[in-house]
Amino acid sequence: MENSKPIEIEVEVNENNFQQEVLESSTPVLVDFWASWCMPCRMLAPTIEKLAEENQGKLKVCKLNTDENQHIAAQYGIQGIPTLIFFKEGKEVDRTVGVLPKQRLQEKLNSIL
Repeated sequence: MENSKPIEIEVEVNENNFQQEVLESSTPVLVDFWASWCMPCRMLAPTIEKLAEENQGKLKVCKLNTDENQHIAAQYGIQGIPTLIFFKEGKEVDRTVGVLPKQRLQEKLNSIL
């Protein structure tokens, strides 16, 4: 029998682990700033999952609930969600706001990776 436990491709980040998971990561990181009530966030979620799967090993994908982590959201000037911030070597290198097609997001990733 094959082990059916899914590989974790997305990491939930919060005020306790943001520093370690995002800023200290040796791998480029995509952070999805979202909230459970946000319909565009829900629309974007399957796209984020696909990107995480297809870039596994080259990219770490993290999700940050803005309602539960308002301090970090404020620190990064999040004014609308979904916001995706791309980090490399602990620094923000790009960001998008709103729902974008997977191909556009992959193009941004390609320029970072």
